Amino acid sequence: MNSDDKFALLVIGIPLVGLLYCGLGITLMVSISAVRDHPLISGAIFILIPFLTAASIWIRASAKAYNK
Repeated sequence: MNSDDKFALLVIGIPLVGLLYCGLGITLMVSISAVRDHPLISGAIFILIPFLTAASIWIRASAKAYNK
């Protein structure tokens, strides 16, 4: 896979994954009463999952670049 294909996948894939994640969050809020009963906890979890994923990818890429 060359760099143009990777970039195209990144440009198309990230928004689609974001839409799916938001749809999952809305579906959970509509269908599960525990999510509606505890909005701060469920909102914090909903925000922390993508943040921790992005932070781990960033740190891993930085460590790989630093070792070169």
